Amino acid sequence: MIYRRLGRTDLNVSLLSLGTGGARRLGQATGMTLIDQQALVHHAIDLGVNLIDTAEQYGESESILGRCLHGIPRNQYFLSTKWSPRIGEEFFPDPIALQASVERSLKRLGTDYIDIMFFHGPRAAEYGAVVDQLYPVLDTLRKAGKVRFVGLSTPFVYDPAQEVARIALTEDPAIWDVVMLKYGILNQHAANHILTLADRHDVGVMNMAAVRIKLPNPVLLEALIRGWKKSGLIPRDALPDKNPLDWLIQGDVKSVIEAGYRFAAEPPGIATVLTGTSSMEHLTANARCLENPKLTIAHSSRLKALFGSIVEYA
Repeated sequence: MIYRRLGRTDLNVSLLSLGTGGARRLGQATGMTLIDQQALVHHAIDLGVNLIDTAEQYGESESILGRCLHGIPRNQYFLSTKWSPRIGEEFFPDPIALQASVERSLKRLGTDYIDIMFFHGPRAAEYGAVVDQLYPVLDTLRKAGKVRFVGLSTPFVYDPAQEVARIALTEDPAIWDVVMLKYGILNQHAANHILTLADRHDVGVMNMAAVRIKLPNPVLLEALIRGWKKSGLIPRDALPDKNPLDWLIQGDVKSVIEAGYRFAAEPPGIATVLTGTSSMEHLTANARCLENPKLTIAHSSRLKALFGSIVEYA
């Protein structure tokens, strides 16, 4: 396993990290038993994964993770979790709710401290209230030793340009230790501004959902590429309609998914790429492909030329 420095936190984190959200939610969506969930988490640690991400909004993920990690020395892994200042579509910047959420997360995770506490996907228009009304709560918890570092994750579904991260790293880079964003083959916009700003201010970057939704699904991927051709986002003759990215499968790259993980880990400023699988086989394959976290220069350049200017959720 390759390890990279997570910005100014100085945490050396595994290039592949385990996520407990997404469609699988640590096996909650697939009916995994606690024994199987424990086996998955232990397998991740055996592979060298030392960063696990969760959130209060991920169903029972925090509680399950706490049980899965029971008995494993705390210095063998880092934990990140999140709190959302939203209830549905409504924004509620409630400091008391945030404080209570952190206390619940600590209890569910069975730990005395959280390594990275994120604000979970605030919109750009909400950023000012997050900083003014909510950030002081986490700063106090940091001084109390319950939170080590503070981060911000982007709501990429609602804001593919991830504008809230650009604002944070432009206006207040000193207060953010880590940002969590989406960067991948079909979502490259973060490279235009955010990664540069993060590098300039030594802010750690965690890459989420880089290989999710449309890239690993041939039907959805083909439909997406057809739509982008029709709308003029890419030339009609740039890619075949069938299996449009199979040209990436070459040499030691065995699948489009593997190419996606490698591309997502190419920028040196990205410290870790999250995987949300509930399959030990997939987890092993994802870890193995990141032993060489790069594509050929030609393939990487072609992907950037094709999709680098597109700002859409995919």
